[in-house]
Amino acid sequence: MAQIKKAHQGLRTSKALLAKLGLRPRKRLGQHFLEDPAIIDKIIEEARFHKNDVVVEIGSGLGALTIPILPHIYHLLAIEKDPLLINILKEKFPFEEKQKITFISGDVLKLNFEEIYEKFEQKVRIIGNLPYNISSPFLEKLVINRDFIKNAILMFQYEVAQRLIAGPKKKEYGALSIISQYYARISPLIKVKRDAFYPKPKVDSMVLEIDFEKPYPFQAENEATFHRTVKAAFSCRRKTILNSLDRGMVSVPKEMIAKALIKCLIDPKRRAETLTIDEYIRLSSVLAPNNRAAS
Repeated sequence: MAQIKKAHQGLRTSKALLAKLGLRPRKRLGQHFLEDPAIIDKIIEEARFHKNDVVVEIGSGLGALTIPILPHIYHLLAIEKDPLLINILKEKFPFEEKQKITFISGDVLKLNFEEIYEKFEQKVRIIGNLPYNISSPFLEKLVINRDFIKNAILMFQYEVAQRLIAGPKKKEYGALSIISQYYARISPLIKVKRDAFYPKPKVDSMVLEIDFEKPYPFQAENEATFHRTVKAAFSCRRKTILNSLDRGMVSVPKEMIAKALIKCLIDPKRRAETLTIDEYIRLSSVLAPNNRAAS
């Protein structure tokens, strides 16, 4: 993972541009504008764009990523919740380049990825600096729409990123880690200091790649039970895995849960954060309704 320790001494124009237009960053929209040219260049480098790519940019803002991405790809869909910023950004492109961009004013959580997939007849790639308050719901949306998405290069609050990449026995390891890593290979790319933004956020960030074309190599027999098992296991982190599952899976008798753990060679006294993804997959298969009925 690349780590850029000091902000690049380049152009820092967001504050000046907004002031010139009589605008200020809108806190309720979570607006923090990435300005460090060194980090922008590194993100583009890590993304490894291809000339045939269709890319969805989350939060195009003032164009810090939009402008340098465009020469490398086939088409860009730039989604931005603030219509004022869209109007500003549109003025930065000559007519020829505008043909390669579709500007979308709206909430990214309402974006229809299936429609985009059908229109361009290919999986899309995603890039952007996520507003911190929508990280979890947007991840859920990506998982649901994974059949239409190749990968995502996204910037998260540093603590959220640590949860996404955490492994067993790490304090950050939890249901979000397991379920995310089950559906995609998640790789840390760049740690970004808070002074790379205007206005400066309260925390550092990290850029991750979420590759949906490389899911976990082993798949659960029943994904609904897998989700339920994982979430129940972490419902009471301080309890043993047996007691957590008993409390979180009320429709399954405790005796049956204990038998399932033993069958999977999992000590019932272990805690949820010690189990690997493989162990959760095996356990969820034994706890699946059809297997419970047969046992």
